[in-house]
Amino acid sequence: MAWWPTPTRAAEPAVEAADPTPAGLSDAEMKALSEAAGADVAAAPPPPPPAAAGPTNPALSLVLDTAVAAYSAAKPLLTGGHDPKRNGFNLQQLELHAESSVDPYLTMQGNIVFAQFGVEVEEIYAETLALPHGLQVKAGQFLTAFGRINPTHLHAWSFADQALLIGKFFGSEGSRGLGAQLGWLLPLPWYVEVRASATDAAGACCARSFLGGTDLPVRAPNDLLATASVKTFVPFDDDWSLSIGASGQSGPNASGNANRSAIAGGDLYLRYRPVADSERRSISLQVEHAVRARQIPGRSLVDHAGYAHLVAQIALRWEVGARTEWTTGVADDPLDPTWSGDRQRHAAQVTFLPSHFSRLRFHATIDRPAWRADPIYGALVALEALIGAHGAHAF
Repeated sequence: MAWWPTPTRAAEPAVEAADPTPAGLSDAEMKALSEAAGADVAAAPPPPPPAAAGPTNPALSLVLDTAVAAYSAAKPLLTGGHDPKRNGFNLQQLELHAESSVDPYLTMQGNIVFAQFGVEVEEIYAETLALPHGLQVKAGQFLTAFGRINPTHLHAWSFADQALLIGKFFGSEGSRGLGAQLGWLLPLPWYVEVRASATDAAGACCARSFLGGTDLPVRAPNDLLATASVKTFVPFDDDWSLSIGASGQSGPNASGNANRSAIAGGDLYLRYRPVADSERRSISLQVEHAVRARQIPGRSLVDHAGYAHLVAQIALRWEVGARTEWTTGVADDPLDPTWSGDRQRHAAQVTFLPSHFSRLRFHATIDRPAWRADPIYGALVALEALIGAHGAHAF
C-alpha cells in the first residue's frame, strides 16, 4: 500500500482587527456618546409584567392502595384512616392527584381520596412561585408541616400502615386543616427552611388533641391551631446526607374554657446512597419523637410517642425494612380511656418494585399494648399501582 503525502494548505492572509472607534470621532466624543446611551437606558420605563399563562391541562394521576390482611384479634387497634383494619381484603384508598401551574405566580395541587364508602378532599391548595426573599405562601386545605411523616401521603410511606404517633396525637388522617402557611428559605450557605401555619383546630380526623369533633366558632386568633417547624439538610458528600427537624403545635382543646394542648417533636433522617451504584442501593434511618401536653379540668396530661425505622434498598427492585414504635398512656384520659399504659409495636416489610409505578409489599407486625394480656399479630400483602403523571415527593 502506498502512502501519499498530505497536500500543504496555503497560509491564509491575516485579517487586521477593525478599529472600534468610528473615523472622525475623538475619545472625548466617544465617552459623551456612551454616557448619553446609558442615560437613555436608565430613563426607559420598566418592562411589562409577564403575561398570564393560558389555561393548561393539569398533570393527573390515580394511585390505588389495596391490601389483604390477617390479624390475631378481631380489632387490631390500628389508628390510621387508611390502614387495612380488618381480616380479608381492604381498599386502603384510591387517590386522584392533580397539579398544575395556574400562572407565573401560583401553582395548585389537589388530592381527592375515594374510599369504599365515601369520598373526601384530602388536600387542595395553591402555592406562590414569585415572592421575594425566599418566601412562599400556601393557602387552602393541607397537611401541616409537623415532622416527616405527617406531611406525606400513604403511597410515600415505607410501611403499609400509619405510625401510631400520627393517629394518637393528630387523628386518623394526620394533622391537616383549612388555613394558610408561610415558608421562608433562610439565606444561608446550607438549606434551612422555617414554616409557620394557622389552620382550623377542629376535626376528629385531623385535630383530635385539640377541638377534635367539637365544632366551636373562631372568635380570636388563639382559637386556631398554630404549627411551626424548622428543617435543615446537610449533604456530607455525594453519598451521605442528613436532615434534622423540629416542630411544634399549639391550640385550644374542648375539655373546658381556655384549656389548651401543645405538641413538640423532633425528627432525624440519615441516608447513604452511593451515586455510582447502578442498582440504586441505599439505606436510610428515620427517627421521630413527640411529646404532648393537654390541660383538662383539674390537671394536665403528658404522654409521648415515637418511632424509628431502618429501610434498605438491597437491589434495583427489592427493599427491606424494620420499624419499632413506642407510646405511653395516662390513666383516666378522656380522649383515650383504654390507652392507659405503654404500647410497643414492631414491624418488618419486604417490598418488590416491578417499576416506578407499582409495588408489592409483604408486611408483618407484633403489637404489644400493656392493657391487653396477649399481643396482636398481623400479616398483610399490600399492592400499589399508579397511572398518570405524579410529581416527585419532597426529600
